[in-house]
Amino acid sequence: MGSIDEETSLLEAEQSLLQEEVKLYAEDGSVDINGNPPLKQKTGNWKACPFIFANECCERLAYYGIAKNLITYFTNELHETNVSAARHVMTWQGTCYITPLLGALIADAYWGRYLTIACFSAIYFIGMVALTLSASIPGLKPAECIGSICPPATTSQQAVLFSGLYLIALGTGGIKPCVSSFGADQFDQTDPNERDRKASFFNWFYFSINVGAFVSSTLLVWVQENCGWELGFMIPTVFMGLATASFFFGTPLYRFQKPRGSPITRACQVLVAAYRNMNLRLPEENHTPLSEVTDGYKFLDKAAMISEEDTIHDPWKLCTVTQVEEVKIILRLFPIWASGIIFSVLHSQIYTLYVQQGRSMQRTIGSFEIPPATLGMFDTASVLITVPIYDRLIVPFVRRFTGLAKGFTDLQRMGIGLFVSVLSLAVAAVVETFFYEQSPDTMRSLCNAWALLTTTLGNYLSSMIVTAVACLSGKDDGWIPSDNLNNGHLDYFFWLLVCLGSVNIPVFVLFSVRYTQKKV
Repeated sequence: MGSIDEETSLLEAEQSLLQEEVKLYAEDGSVDINGNPPLKQKTGNWKACPFIFANECCERLAYYGIAKNLITYFTNELHETNVSAARHVMTWQGTCYITPLLGALIADAYWGRYLTIACFSAIYFIGMVALTLSASIPGLKPAECIGSICPPATTSQQAVLFSGLYLIALGTGGIKPCVSSFGADQFDQTDPNERDRKASFFNWFYFSINVGAFVSSTLLVWVQENCGWELGFMIPTVFMGLATASFFFGTPLYRFQKPRGSPITRACQVLVAAYRNMNLRLPEENHTPLSEVTDGYKFLDKAAMISEEDTIHDPWKLCTVTQVEEVKIILRLFPIWASGIIFSVLHSQIYTLYVQQGRSMQRTIGSFEIPPATLGMFDTASVLITVPIYDRLIVPFVRRFTGLAKGFTDLQRMGIGLFVSVLSLAVAAVVETFFYEQSPDTMRSLCNAWALLTTTLGNYLSSMIVTAVACLSGKDDGWIPSDNLNNGHLDYFFWLLVCLGSVNIPVFVLFSVRYTQKKV
């Protein structure tokens, strides 16, 4: 009898040791640099984050070092009108946020996030070099104005300039949708402790973005205005090199998620299978695999139904319940996503008409003249101040009442942000967090890119609005004059944007209260 008890105790001890050994490794399917299950104590978590934060800070410093004051470069150096310059900047920024769709598809389906970031960083750096050369070599930029005569840029000069700008736009396509997801991959979703730290990661990730943006809107724009555009573009180029180096230095500490196939193909299979099975009748019992699906979009449930005629598995006629739920998640996210477009219209003014408005103001304090693009620093400064307060004070306080690890739900944070955005335009971090948390595991990069697409459409829509307002209100004496904004009514244009933002808020609230949280 004693021997049996001893054997039982030994067996229980062995099982306990095995469970403890398993917990030493991440269980979310990630691997380390050697392709093995990653050891928690040596990889991922906060240990890997400093390299990712440094990469994002330097890359955003490089990006905003171009974007913050680009409209000034177009008007002062390329001698373009306010409307033309604003249109060019908005179109370029819109393109910077549509290329992430390409990068996300490549990352999710083929290369993985790490390799995608590495390759597109090289393209980004080449674009920065080309842009710096276009501002440094005399033959690649227009001659200076002589009196009121300002020669425009030639076709070849524009070709070099725009080649650099749009190589940068392509480079951002592989970085922007992948870096935040890659950072979140460093936290094991199956570990409750690491899962809670992930929410804090996004707060500090957004903080690092705004550190770079703050330096760009203060020091860099001053250099561009007072020391020349050659140095003003060279400094961001150097920081882009530092961003790439920082990313590679952290390689031994990273956890890597393997690509899981094209998410577009998986979604299309559901749509095709649902159409091919449209004549099948949904079961009424709750004891079938379909009982695991969520309510809504019931026609998609037929994609996971087996017909009596099926003899071989055809992924275009029979899909998994998980695939069906992934498509439902995308459809539910759509109205939430669409509400971000108007916010992006408002936010795009920071880099265009806000700068031109600042240029027409009295900006001298003693003998020091504040660069007009520096006025946009209040956007980033507010984030630098509020993120530590939010993460260390507000979240722990609210958590006592809600019981949620993040304090507020993502939709509550977005709703508050959209309301405030009409006055201060500050919601981007919460949006990116929300799309990561709610996206299917196989579509993390794609959903991040999809969230960024609101910036693209917002910038393109803003460009159309600016063009339409200039056309309808008049070229020289309308709301947005070609040269001197003091002769126009820019306030009318901003009130128009306030109206658009105010209409957008109840639309967001309507769809957010009806939103169903993901289950896959």
